[in-house]
Amino acid sequence: MASAKNQNNPASARRAKLEEARRKERARERRVRIITISASVAVVAALVAGGGYLMSQANEKEEKENQARTSPVTGERSWDDLGREHVTTKVDYPMNPPVGGDHNQVWMNCNADVYTDEIAKENAVHSLEHGAVWVTYNDKASDADVEALTKKVKSTPYSLMSPVKDQKDPLVLSAWGKQVTVKSATDDRVAQFFTKYVQGPQTPEPGAACTGGLDK
Repeated sequence: MASAKNQNNPASARRAKLEEARRKERARERRVRIITISASVAVVAALVAGGGYLMSQANEKEEKENQARTSPVTGERSWDDLGREHVTTKVDYPMNPPVGGDHNQVWMNCNADVYTDEIAKENAVHSLEHGAVWVTYNDKASDADVEALTKKVKSTPYSLMSPVKDQKDPLVLSAWGKQVTVKSATDDRVAQFFTKYVQGPQTPEPGAACTGGLDK
């Protein structure tokens, strides 16, 4: 009997080692599954949180834009019943810069165009008729404000910018029938005016071209 047990001991030892190896492999696989599942849950949670944050940000931005469109612009001046005839002569506008009225048949390009020299008001008014916002400034405007508003215009289709030396205030924003004087480029009304009046409801010819006109 002792001889038989001695013969079986090597086989038993091999089986025990094999079973132990299998047990360790199963334990390793369980750990891998737990780690994978935990990582997946963390990723999903991060995506959900990130998606929720982005959605919240998008909703907040949309709410702000809607509020900007529906709220009055503080200090804004308005004009109605503006002429829209095409003329080839100079026009004596009742406001400076003009916000509408008879104008030249050719518009100033207003596809985020910035002009460093004065432009003809009759051509700029035609751009306003197409839904552009016109930013103007005189010699009293600070270099910092001019630079900041230049960046704003250059990033905004349906807008243009130019100096108007004989305007009363340093910084003025105009759209068809609408105008506001702002204290600086950081004035909250700048963003509101752009949001409300670039291709806004006051536009006589929404969607009309802002390219293909004069470029100087």
